[in-house]
Amino acid sequence: MSDTMKLLHPEEKQGATIRVDKYEVIKDEILKIVKQNGEIAYKELTNVVKENLAETFEGSITWYVTAVKLDLEARGILERFKSGGLQHLKLVD
Repeated sequence: MSDTMKLLHPEEKQGATIRVDKYEVIKDEILKIVKQNGEIAYKELTNVVKENLAETFEGSITWYVTAVKLDLEARGILERFKSGGLQHLKLVD
């Protein structure tokens, strides 16, 4: 059985439990994309992750991006903000 981890939620809600290997793949992809862009709309981030991982990742990429994004917000790594009415993300300074 693969190792699992409990995700955090920025609003202290119950986080999901996912496999560590899936967490690491999605986390690395999210952080790479955000670093490359400085800031990015959540919808665009999800689309880029889907495009990059569609051939190799098993499971709902959109669900995993959302869950891991929330975990990274709760850990103080990503910051969510509104811009032009859309949710955007950037790395915490």
